[in-house]
Amino acid sequence: MFKNLMITKPIEAQPHVDAGEPVEGSLSGEVGFKRTLTAKHLVMLGLGAVIGAGIFVITGTAAANHAGPAIMLSFVIAGFACAMAGLCYAEFAAMIPASGSAYSYTYATLGEALAWFVGWSLVLEYLFAASTVAVGWSGYTVSFLDSLGVHLPAALTQAPINFCTHEAAQAGACEFGKFVTTGALFNLPAVLIIGAVGILCYVGITQSATANAIIVSIKVLVILLLLAFGFQYINAENWLPFIPENQGGDRFGWEGVLRGASIVFFAYIGFDAVSTAAQEVKNPQRDMPIGILGSLFLCTVIYIAVSAVLTGMVPYTTLGTAKPVATALEAFPSLLWLKTLVEIGAIAGLTTVILVMLMGQPRIFFSMAQDGLLPRFFGAIHARFRTPHKGTVLVALVAAVMAAFLPIQLLGDVVSMGTLVAFATVCLGVMVLRRTQPDLHRPFRVPAVFVVGTLGVAACLGLVATMPLLNWMVLLAWTIIGFTIYFLYGYKHSKLRQQLPQR
Repeated sequence: MFKNLMITKPIEAQPHVDAGEPVEGSLSGEVGFKRTLTAKHLVMLGLGAVIGAGIFVITGTAAANHAGPAIMLSFVIAGFACAMAGLCYAEFAAMIPASGSAYSYTYATLGEALAWFVGWSLVLEYLFAASTVAVGWSGYTVSFLDSLGVHLPAALTQAPINFCTHEAAQAGACEFGKFVTTGALFNLPAVLIIGAVGILCYVGITQSATANAIIVSIKVLVILLLLAFGFQYINAENWLPFIPENQGGDRFGWEGVLRGASIVFFAYIGFDAVSTAAQEVKNPQRDMPIGILGSLFLCTVIYIAVSAVLTGMVPYTTLGTAKPVATALEAFPSLLWLKTLVEIGAIAGLTTVILVMLMGQPRIFFSMAQDGLLPRFFGAIHARFRTPHKGTVLVALVAAVMAAFLPIQLLGDVVSMGTLVAFATVCLGVMVLRRTQPDLHRPFRVPAVFVVGTLGVAACLGLVATMPLLNWMVLLAWTIIGFTIYFLYGYKHSKLRQQLPQR
């Protein structure tokens, strides 16, 4: 049975395709998506997925509670791990342009059971990330509406339960690590944005990509304005000490820098979502590496620049708020005009993250269903819109429920772990495939693959090791649920296994 669990999906040469040519999305050669995207679309999708919660929410809290001004180093460390994984993703995405992302790559190299584990881990990334960012979107939107004199009732703007943070515990409001009730009903704005984005994803990839490009342009413009005007108010003394003295545990010092890297890694989540659009790209062999590596490079530069400006404008201890960028601007009356633009940019930025997450998850489910590991429901393609419409509706519904009732801390903490596991597996898979099939045509090749792959695995697993025990417990429970589904359904219905000669 163990040998059957490690069965790998054969890799066939991928011809270059023209726009509009249908895709053979499964072992049975079923017609699926339509190729309409270019390298420019992919870079914009990457920017749309990555530039969001990292800049507008997580940067400040990670600096205030863990890394201090050295949050810049945290981004460098997290960016390095992503760069190693990104190179490996680029080789796979050009060679195997499938919508399953890391799931499809693992299936071709390490076997079906590990592919299922990775695919199930990606659910933690895409589904939970969409819910997490929707909660953040709600917070910025409520604040923006308040500034316009529109006040929504508190009972409809937050989850009915919350997670006691370190700051709340210090203030005596609750016991650290415990769940508390808020008296609210549910988070209505978070539900509404997921519903609106879900409809857009249902209608089509072209419409989604176009809307994403417009919104990305808005938020990048806002970030450039922030950098240009905020740079003038930098006080270098705010950067000293660059690495604050450790206060115990992962609060500051190098321990804090590393913990900060594992936290801001959430900011990079999404660049791999570019690979889920592989079956809708005109020339995946050329455009996928450009989209993945191009968006990753641009995002890393932007993140480091923004974290440098924020920690230079105000003391890092003041950035531990739900909207750190706005907090920094409030310290300078002459920049209050920019605060409104930043809130608009934050709303736009978080919207595109939700969009790309809700695009990616149904396409991973689609690939798993095409391989027989999930019911055919997830593999359905809309006759007119050519999107995985049923999977999109289900994913949006589940994401909306989680965003309505669960706190952002619980959602955000488990996202990075699933992503890091997937990244490490992709890095390992590239090295395995170089050994097992060295002559396979590779439109893009990772340079010094065994060095890059090893560093990628080590960096990703090293960040996983800094996660608290609660995260490990969540991952273990999630994995048990996933493999229960696999053995009850996927193992029996695997199309690849059904093609094996019967003994």
